[in-house]
Amino acid sequence: MSPRRSYDQYCSAARALDLVGDRWTLLIVRELLAGPRRYTDLHADLPGVSTDVLASRLKDMERDGLATRRRLPPPGAAYVYELTDRGRELLPVLQALGSWGEAELGERRPTDAVRAHWFALPLLRGLDGEGLVEVRLEEGDFHLRLGAEEGPVYGDGPAPGAADARLTMDVATCQAVARGELGMTEAVRLGRVTVTGDGTLAKALREG
Repeated sequence: MSPRRSYDQYCSAARALDLVGDRWTLLIVRELLAGPRRYTDLHADLPGVSTDVLASRLKDMERDGLATRRRLPPPGAAYVYELTDRGRELLPVLQALGSWGEAELGERRPTDAVRAHWFALPLLRGLDGEGLVEVRLEEGDFHLRLGAEEGPVYGDGPAPGAADARLTMDVATCQAVARGELGMTEAVRLGRVTVTGDGTLAKALREG
């Protein structure tokens, strides 16, 4: 494990960057906000990261108290990484960073990788209430846990149980809602989002 590098500045921003300022670290946090992940899953959803760099960043995050590594009980018998409470506190940091970076997105470039669940955290900013929400995009499905105070805040794939609401939309609508340019209830009213489900959240969205 490499020694921690430091800016050696008595400043909270500098201290924070001592821990999460290295390339890939915050994107690893983004992935782990979905809950425990195996190394191979992390590597698959972080296209471009080398195995050596990913292993190094994960060790650094363990050392700094941002993540832990544990072995799943049988029949899983695999090791997974997950955020500590301290690591999970980076959610609003990623939310703010994502909001600031929206202006840099523009059109998707031919070289840009994309995963459906990368839209989860931006969309989380545009939804209110509490409950399990399943989102269907052309790129795939993911789910959100609105109001979750602990545990995963989102996950890849369909909701693991009965969703309070299921939302179907295109990426342009998802981005517009995330940026605050379009309210979710307005998007539903305009027919840009289809809502299904019998939960309180689904009914509230349909009734506007």
